[in-house]
Amino acid sequence: MMHMTFYWGKEVTLLVDSWKTKSWTSYALTLFACLIISAFYQYLEDRRVHLKLVSSGKPLAQIEEPLLQGMPFRRGPRWSAARIGGAALFGLNSAIGYLLMLAVMSFNVGVFLAVVVGLAIGYLLFRNEDINVATLVEDNSCACA
Repeated sequence: MMHMTFYWGKEVTLLVDSWKTKSWTSYALTLFACLIISAFYQYLEDRRVHLKLVSSGKPLAQIEEPLLQGMPFRRGPRWSAARIGGAALFGLNSAIGYLLMLAVMSFNVGVFLAVVVGLAIGYLLFRNEDINVATLVEDNSCACA
């Protein structure tokens, strides 16, 4: 049965019919997997941001706010290895973000909390506050970032 409201319980079906939890052990492992994948999402986002900043050619201290200065549409060649790598990281990160969103849509409170805590832990561990990420927000398609 698919729940349409939040519920507590060890029995949850996550993403596919074959990923069902019936015991507390399988439920705990599922929650741990959600937490790790959420933290990994933040790690990949940090790597993508770092790659984009490094490939822009500007020193990190010279990154400007896009709303205060005219925002260029492209920096550097269109088909560079950095742009292709950034696009691949963006695609992978978007896929993980959407899978996390679908996991939360199981409406299990434990899954929801595991994803949120995993995102918070990943942000704390991996997101570098010294880098001004305001220049990179324009291409983030996932609401869970």
